[in-house]
Amino acid sequence: MANGDDTPSLSQSIKGRLQEGVQNSVFKDKGLLDPDVVIDEDRIVGREQQLEDIITYLRPALQGNKPPNMLLYGPSGTGKSLIINAVCEQVLELSNSQDDRFGVIRINCQTIKSHDRAVYRLAKNAATEAGVDLGVPESGISTDQKLNRFYEILSDNFDSVIIILDEVDLLVGRQRDPNAEPAYSKLLYQLSRATQLGRIDGHVSVAALTNDPRFMEDLDGRAESSFNPQDVVFQDYDANQLQAILERRRDAYQDGVLEDGIIPLSAAFAAQDHGDARKAIDLFRKAGEIADREGEESVREDHVRGAQEEAERDRTLTQMQGLSAQKKLSLYATAVVPVYSNRSLNAVPSTVAYRVYQYLTSLVDTEEKSRDSYLRYMSEAETYNFITSEKRGRGYGSGVHKEYTFIDDPKVVAETLQADIRLEAVENNEDLIESVVTAQVAEFFEEH
Repeated sequence: MANGDDTPSLSQSIKGRLQEGVQNSVFKDKGLLDPDVVIDEDRIVGREQQLEDIITYLRPALQGNKPPNMLLYGPSGTGKSLIINAVCEQVLELSNSQDDRFGVIRINCQTIKSHDRAVYRLAKNAATEAGVDLGVPESGISTDQKLNRFYEILSDNFDSVIIILDEVDLLVGRQRDPNAEPAYSKLLYQLSRATQLGRIDGHVSVAALTNDPRFMEDLDGRAESSFNPQDVVFQDYDANQLQAILERRRDAYQDGVLEDGIIPLSAAFAAQDHGDARKAIDLFRKAGEIADREGEESVREDHVRGAQEEAERDRTLTQMQGLSAQKKLSLYATAVVPVYSNRSLNAVPSTVAYRVYQYLTSLVDTEEKSRDSYLRYMSEAETYNFITSEKRGRGYGSGVHKEYTFIDDPKVVAETLQADIRLEAVENNEDLIESVVTAQVAEFFEEH
């Protein structure tokens, strides 16, 4: 009976809290802060030339002609998907108004491991776009049968189709033989030759999107000749462009909740990280999520800084997953030097960091590796883009040592590592670690 009495009140409490969270949110239309959402053209910033090029290349589809194949390349977050999808949506809308059968078939190759999987995904997405039954199973039949069904769907349902292969360079397939043709090369050849070979009734064009400016160099000669794309180059956004992008998504938030400086700070952080618009939009959104989580009525600069720390922590944790415990301990020992030092250190001397590493191995009761091993671990950390290094000499007789500079905030790196490798002994002895760091830094500067 008691359970029966408790359940309605608990249900009402959950419902009330859910509704209160929605009503008090700083967001008005959070969907505008999804980097993958197809946005209105008035929200597109800093990509006028690329937009004009793609409009020019896709215009023939409205005239009953075949658009050229396209290769869109540039760093991540520079608007490749945004622009091609925005223009395709408008072509689709205009084609429908003219009763033309135009189709857009998209796949992201990042999670597709083989040529067979790519063909199946294309067939599945084409069937969804056409509103017809897929008609082939995911397994148990050959790739050729799936490809034939894909061609059949296109021929029966579309007069003109553009196939968008996002992150196409990641579709390498199972490369047991290093000299084998990559899966994307085979797929591009098949798609770009389909009309000429009579496999498809209608026009088919391919837009391949990649971060790799040397992508065409790895194509098989036949695929390169058949694909023969028009190039559209995308450069990094600068801070002003990123700021304008966020300004055009300001209406994702309730009126008056954004304090001054939020947008410039989000743009500045993203500009430091190679001008990536996705990261700028993610930061802008995460700052609002932190404000909601804390029950705040406005979004402040400290929420943006918190969002930046969360993003760095997530990225660092992802990159760390392939490191051994010893490598993580070496990196942690290096990161705590600028965190606990009573001097302002832009770079960490390897001699100081190795002595801190030696202390930590005794503290956590693990094997102490040699100085050469430590330096080797840090060289690997550099390949993971955690740090940069530089050789330094401090005068006659002082020798040469390495100095390490962290790409991200060393405090974030240290906190992430501390949680990742579960250093309970470290958590309980932070004052001791600080004193060791301070002593080693002082000794280093006395010696040099």
